Amino acid sequence: MSKTYYNYINGEWVASKTNETYASINPANTEEILGYFQQSNKEDVELAIQSAENAFYEWSHTAAPTRGDVIFKLIGLLEKNQEELATIITKEVGKSFREANGEVRKTIEAMKQFSGEATRLTGETIPSHDNDIFGYTIREPLGVVGVIAPYNFPLGIGIWKIAPAIIAGNTVIFKPASNTSLISVKIIELFEEAGVPAGVINMVTGPGGVIGDVIGNHPKIKAVSFTGSTDVGLALGKAVTSRGAKMQAEMGGKNPSIILEDADLDETVENLVISGFLDNGQRCTGTSRVIVLKSIEKELTEKLVERAKKLVIADGFTENVDNGPVIDEGQLNTYLHYVNSAIEEGATLEYGGKRLTENGLDKGYFVLPTIFSNVSSEMTIYKEEIFGPVIGITAVDSYEEAMQLANDNEFGLSSTIYTNDLNKAFDFIREIESGVTHVNIPSNYFENQYPFGGKKASSIGPREQGSTALDFWTDYKTVYIKP
Repeated sequence: MSKTYYNYINGEWVASKTNETYASINPANTEEILGYFQQSNKEDVELAIQSAENAFYEWSHTAAPTRGDVIFKLIGLLEKNQEELATIITKEVGKSFREANGEVRKTIEAMKQFSGEATRLTGETIPSHDNDIFGYTIREPLGVVGVIAPYNFPLGIGIWKIAPAIIAGNTVIFKPASNTSLISVKIIELFEEAGVPAGVINMVTGPGGVIGDVIGNHPKIKAVSFTGSTDVGLALGKAVTSRGAKMQAEMGGKNPSIILEDADLDETVENLVISGFLDNGQRCTGTSRVIVLKSIEKELTEKLVERAKKLVIADGFTENVDNGPVIDEGQLNTYLHYVNSAIEEGATLEYGGKRLTENGLDKGYFVLPTIFSNVSSEMTIYKEEIFGPVIGITAVDSYEEAMQLANDNEFGLSSTIYTNDLNKAFDFIREIESGVTHVNIPSNYFENQYPFGGKKASSIGPREQGSTALDFWTDYKTVYIKP
């Protein structure tokens, strides 16, 4: 019998007012129910907001370094529970245990960065034109804020949104993705053990359309940080900003990798596998568009197909596995839809393009990594985010044509160029329209001490992480004193 889990409001685990639940299911074996979670409604969110509002005064008046101590304690708890956390992620998201362990390690690295931010919550002293006036700025928390996290990195993104929000002195309403509710319960348990007072973090599970709508439109929520699809993010952003609140959104990506003739093709192929295929391409920074010079297109395609055939697709706990299943039936159908669309529009299927059902995989949502060649910029597969293990290869005559195509997209999150030409590398860095870029490195590479975010339809608002992590979560107050 699977366990039933509850919302977390005012430091207590409580049932939803609806008395209804939903199941979280293992995507590698849909017969395994991981737990039942609260199918919450507007009334539940209102209770969470009231709890956060009541806790705000005391928490915001707690010394910032003391707030940072919570995050410092969280580091040890993440390390202590690393194996359990990775196991839950593998069961709930479907990614390999190796990749799940990587997510926990990245989360620990992020907390090492964030724990020190509490002592860097600084303002400025600025000379006044009046010698009798002392002027300076201070940074203050916003109030009650909303955090809406996705399923693909449920531990990492959930925590690295919540951590800077509470370090800044805000109180939080946390809405996790419904299909990763179990790891989100664990997030709350860890924060509770780290010493977060009642009401500072509140979690409400349930349908995004209901809970997200309340968070987006509620006048007491002063800011919302969201990671997810562009359509949802833009709609949520309109609701939040129209009432004068702050919005931060990390959304879609259709990230290009340009490959020039002097690139090391063997190393490039390994990087494309990392950025395009691992985690089943369920990364907003993953490579999905490969733009390559015609003179090396055939060799690159052959090497990539040969490498893709060696990937091991199985349950995430299988030894030496590369990919587990995609997250759910909806994502499986999205993958199949775009595969069929590419074939119908004239792209050449070089490898993959199907669901795997042999050897017991029929109980899960397993798919092959997929490679298309002869992809043109007019095709749907070139323009739209798939969030699956699908790479489209487009051949061009010149570096200049490659640059034009790389920028010809509504998204602008991440990008990469593979070359040993330093002039072209720096020209690419200057001209590419993406918030994150790389040279000879997979497009999904990141470190937490650097700011993260995109351009165009990929992002709204200030960057996450790094030196900018607290920018979104604070307001400046300017002070003039005349003794």
